[in-house]
Amino acid sequence: MLRKTHLALAISAAMLLNGCSDAPEKQTTQVEATDKASAKATSTNDISQNPFFQEWNTPFGAPPLGDIKTAHFLPAFKQAIVEHKKEIDAITENERPADFDNTIAAMELAGSTLTKVAQVFGNLANTESNDEMQSLQREISPMLTRHRSEIRMNEALFKRVAAVYDNRKSALLNAEQTRLLERVYNSFVRSGAKLTGEQRAEFAKINERISALTTEFGQNALNDSRAFTMVLEESDLAGLPQTQRDAAAAAAAARDLPGKYVITLNRSSVQPFLEFSDRRDLREKAFKGWANRGDNDNEFDNKAIIAEIVELRAKRAQLLGYKHHSEYVLTNSMASKPETAMDLLLKVWEPAVAKAEQEREWIQELMAAEGVTHKLEPWDWRYYAEKVRKAKFDLDQGQIAEYFELNNMIEAQFYTAERLFGLKFVERTDIPVYNPVVRVWEVQDKSGKAIGLFYGDYYARSTKRSGAWMSSFRSQQKLAGDVKPLILNNMNLNKPAEGEPTLMSYSDAVTLFHEFGHALHGLLSNVTYPTLAGTSVPRDWVEFPAQLFEHFIAQPEMLKKFALHYKTNEPMPAELLERIKQAGTFNQGFATVEFTASALVDMAYHQLTDVKDLDVRAFENKVLGDYGKPEEIIMRHRSTHFGHIFAGGYSSAYYAYMWSEILDADGFDAFLEKKDIFDKETAERLYQFIYSRGDTLDYFEAYQGFRGRKPTTDALLRNRGLD
Repeated sequence: MLRKTHLALAISAAMLLNGCSDAPEKQTTQVEATDKASAKATSTNDISQNPFFQEWNTPFGAPPLGDIKTAHFLPAFKQAIVEHKKEIDAITENERPADFDNTIAAMELAGSTLTKVAQVFGNLANTESNDEMQSLQREISPMLTRHRSEIRMNEALFKRVAAVYDNRKSALLNAEQTRLLERVYNSFVRSGAKLTGEQRAEFAKINERISALTTEFGQNALNDSRAFTMVLEESDLAGLPQTQRDAAAAAAAARDLPGKYVITLNRSSVQPFLEFSDRRDLREKAFKGWANRGDNDNEFDNKAIIAEIVELRAKRAQLLGYKHHSEYVLTNSMASKPETAMDLLLKVWEPAVAKAEQEREWIQELMAAEGVTHKLEPWDWRYYAEKVRKAKFDLDQGQIAEYFELNNMIEAQFYTAERLFGLKFVERTDIPVYNPVVRVWEVQDKSGKAIGLFYGDYYARSTKRSGAWMSSFRSQQKLAGDVKPLILNNMNLNKPAEGEPTLMSYSDAVTLFHEFGHALHGLLSNVTYPTLAGTSVPRDWVEFPAQLFEHFIAQPEMLKKFALHYKTNEPMPAELLERIKQAGTFNQGFATVEFTASALVDMAYHQLTDVKDLDVRAFENKVLGDYGKPEEIIMRHRSTHFGHIFAGGYSSAYYAYMWSEILDADGFDAFLEKKDIFDKETAERLYQFIYSRGDTLDYFEAYQGFRGRKPTTDALLRNRGLD
């Protein structure tokens, strides 16, 4: 999730390519097919024929994705930048004294075409990537960064912004206008507007270089992941549940490998393999492929890129007067300073390590009982942890997956939104999509009025970055009329064979709910100004609405209603529900160490002040060795594929997931205390203070408005079994 101003939204959306994809198969996407079919019919350099400069006569004014070709993007970006510059010139050349309407509001309206182009491009670059799109990204990324720098360092424009800011107390602004003014002014300052002379030029040059490097990082991670495919025979499948075998067979069929089975580096493919495969040699191969993405000393290696990014971020922060990049980032967050974030991480780290050591003892006891003599290695942990889980709680993850079918889980998330906020979701088949697997729903409020569209893209493919995320084709606002949001959720589930159900792990179901929580944050946004809309908030606040929504799928009444066996449609048995509940904190030491290790390394990189000859492997080992990380557990995201911080918006902010977990665990207790997970009064406060507010309210004030008090860490530690 990225924090964006209206202008930054346009720029960051186009640059965003983070994480990696899962397989090397070549697919022809809808976008590519359209390109080939009509390449001769349309001159893509003719702006009058470019879809971005024509009226979109589609339902909701949704992007006409079937008409947009890859070749349309570059001329559209160039023309949109020209238009945006003219709009900025009109603001700076206004002879009237600067005020909120003719400067701040005018800036909000400016660049709308650029935002439109960038949002479509950013989504397709993340989901339908190919050589042409990647080449285009590398060209567009620095171009947009230059454009942003020119605007943020436009002295005449900043002079007007500063004048409005200096006169804010006498301007009779409302609370939302005041919030917007403060954000715009701070954005200019943090973008170098107060720098002079050579410093301005150096700052702009650093930004442009970082932009190019982060784009290259994401593409390397994607391409290195594609380069790995583990092709198996039926004799290699010992231990794998039928659902995993079916998914591997479907992946092989997609690569024209009949009779074979394929494991990719997509998490939904490789993680179950590590949990269930009896073949230790193959587990080791898969694990090392997964762990070493971007660290294979090949053309897609990311180590040198990381060293340069870290060095440039440190220099940029120091140009602005900050000690290091972490201080620069966190002064604009809920935590407010690195020490606060580190305090949280260390409070969690110590009990997590202790719990992981207990879990390791359980695993080693089981290994000894089975006569296993080899040392416990990282590629063994998940496998033996599943054996311990089954022995202690009689839980089989493969059996659990049989109750989590995708369509039922989609229905479950819609049901939750209806019970909480009165929303209704009506599937539409007349909305243009970029790939046939994408589904679209019209979202209606209690009165039946449409409030936006929700797109769901749930399956992995080689053209798609890994992971799960929420993004948008359009954000909500009222300044330019009643602009309705167009929100997109992405996941990377294994696509089953034709006619077969899409089964998912319990963890995948939680992720589905998490991303839908982000989607609701965008769909329910009810603000005037686009910069303040929806998810345009700091990292350590943006995860709170999403993580709170996760809790609903874990509740017994939800599982009874929607966790239905894919064959019999029978609900999950009560005794299985009870065993799941009892095992709720099992292996949480491992999971917490895995996550917190990544957050600690992120903070360590970005608190460096003098970066020279950075050895990425040695740095990881030194940082985590000093903290006493168990050697059998690695970082959830090793640096070389850590797209959150080196290709996304979470640098020095990966801790935000843990910070938000304090809020979501404590916040969901508000429903539990009412003994009704859909309590109307609590849901109304959740809507009023959280989901609808965007960035119009101080975050601590918003939380206390919802909860009635400040948050505590009690529920977080309890839920993770660390209390």
